[in-house]
Amino acid sequence: MISKDSLTHHISQQFNAELEEVRSHLLAMGGLVEKQVNDAVTALIDADSGLAQQVREVDDQINQMERNIDEECIRILARRQPAASDLRLIISISKSVIDLERIGDEATKIAKRAILLCEEGEAPRGYVEVRHIGEQVRKMVQEALDAFARFDADLALSVAQYDKTVDREYKTALRELVTYMMEDPRAISRVLNIIWALRSLERIGDHARNIAELVIYLVRGTDVRHLGLARMKEEVQGSADKTEGH
Repeated sequence: MISKDSLTHHISQQFNAELEEVRSHLLAMGGLVEKQVNDAVTALIDADSGLAQQVREVDDQINQMERNIDEECIRILARRQPAASDLRLIISISKSVIDLERIGDEATKIAKRAILLCEEGEAPRGYVEVRHIGEQVRKMVQEALDAFARFDADLALSVAQYDKTVDREYKTALRELVTYMMEDPRAISRVLNIIWALRSLERIGDHARNIAELVIYLVRGTDVRHLGLARMKEEVQGSADKTEGH
């Protein structure tokens, strides 16, 4: 099992510094991406095309951060040839930045929908759902990053479990909005923008779950992707029990 203290166990202080630096860069990228999600949702709800444009402009910065962190990970792998928990940390960071970059892409898509709605006029339905699901997925991203910062497998498990709730609420909102479009075809174009924004939010939840699964892999050493929530819970809580027993 790995903890934050494990990062300072190397004889080489330089290696310690490299690991801490790349991890802090991941968390900085995560903080920017979380703000993107929040701003994109706000722009859509408030019909703020200026804020939506800002979200779109930051996308290049997020892409550059992904490339920089990738290069750092490759350099560490080449120079240090890390093993065990250090290797898991580098793998988890290099995979997490992919999910963070994709969250940034989805936030940009929501910003584009916000701009279209500013041009076409607001949709008659769907804003309550965007606000609600938007807050849920922003919290998932925040907690996945907190779990990474604290090496907290239990918090990561709760993020992964919460993804089911987001999926269920997304499907309910989708059904209601499709029904509304059938009743009022004049609203189809505007309501479709809301539906696409909700789809992006649902995908952001999926990416937050992926990061949470990588935290569990990092801390427990078990790849929990594709295991299902029951098995994932066993791996996290079972490993914790075993750890306490030693």
